[in-house]
Amino acid sequence: MLYTAGKVVLGMGVAVLEQFKVGHSEAEFVSGEALRSTVAGIFRRLGVPEEDAELGADVLVLADLRGVDSHGVSNMLRSYVSGYQEGSINPRPAWRVVRETPSTATVDSDRGLGTIVTPKAMGLAIEKARRVGVGMVAVGNARHLGMASYHSMLALPHDMIGVCMTSCPPSVLPTFGAEPRLGTNPIAVAVPAGEEAPFVFDAATSSVAVNKIRIAQRLGAEIPAGWLAEADGTPIMEERQAPDDYWLLPVGGSREGGSHKGYGLSCVVDILAGVLTGFGYGAVPGRPNFGHYVAAYSVDAFTDVGQFKGEMDEWIRMMNATRPAPGHERVLVAGQPEAEMEAVRRAEGIPLHPEVAGLIRDMCGELGVGCLV
Repeated sequence: MLYTAGKVVLGMGVAVLEQFKVGHSEAEFVSGEALRSTVAGIFRRLGVPEEDAELGADVLVLADLRGVDSHGVSNMLRSYVSGYQEGSINPRPAWRVVRETPSTATVDSDRGLGTIVTPKAMGLAIEKARRVGVGMVAVGNARHLGMASYHSMLALPHDMIGVCMTSCPPSVLPTFGAEPRLGTNPIAVAVPAGEEAPFVFDAATSSVAVNKIRIAQRLGAEIPAGWLAEADGTPIMEERQAPDDYWLLPVGGSREGGSHKGYGLSCVVDILAGVLTGFGYGAVPGRPNFGHYVAAYSVDAFTDVGQFKGEMDEWIRMMNATRPAPGHERVLVAGQPEAEMEAVRRAEGIPLHPEVAGLIRDMCGELGVGCLV
């Protein structure tokens, strides 16, 4: 839901999952700037350089501002802190390009956090697209990406279309499978428009991101049918609370519901963001293996930028003008709910579950970091 003076504004995407958001009355609200400053301070204390600490904090906080709480501070900060403390994430990676052409590159991330290294890889892709029209960069030996759309949206100010994918450790069953072989493997595409908000699609190829299940467990919310499977691989086809042991299902849930499509898309991500990097795919055992893929497409290399943005505005308005089905107020396109949420949260603050706010304060106390939460 969208929070505005205690009222609920209907939307789609982030707004549909009301049961996975902390209630307005019990939330602790914090400004984006205060949260960003606090998180950056935590990163610095863990050995992350100043510029990288600010960048990593920005990726996390923008996710919270846009309502993508599953990839914001609430769910990812503790994981990142643990990774730095136990040494699985390198706070000062010597990332480098190991293979390159005018339009492509492969980067060794040196175990760097994807939220910090991937924006730099996208910067490389943007520069290549500026020179030759298209830039594509594969990133291997990496760690968690954060919100995929953060990286794809970096292309927007350059009048480019941005793409980001990530190959994750296995948590998702292939169709008909009883063992996880794929990650949540999201795909994000950001497209510039003129007067309208950009089109920003960002979705896991699993039925749900695993962090949403963690949020639901924290809030005691029930999980819709077709999202999870029992530990033996049997799809759970009724609404219920998540079991202690479960696997995620591909988009579609069951073969009858089209899970082969989500399974196939997840495989594509594993290939482009995993196998193609030369550093292995998500299911490679023995390490927390992540691989990323970013691309930038210069609109000017294909068509006139002004004409493209004008037609994107027309296309978005056409979608918005679609007559809604009974029980629904309007039709939106990807990116609109998040843009609306961001406007609200920049004004009213980010709602944190009391448990999360307490965790951040405890973390700051243990690390000796000034806390603004």
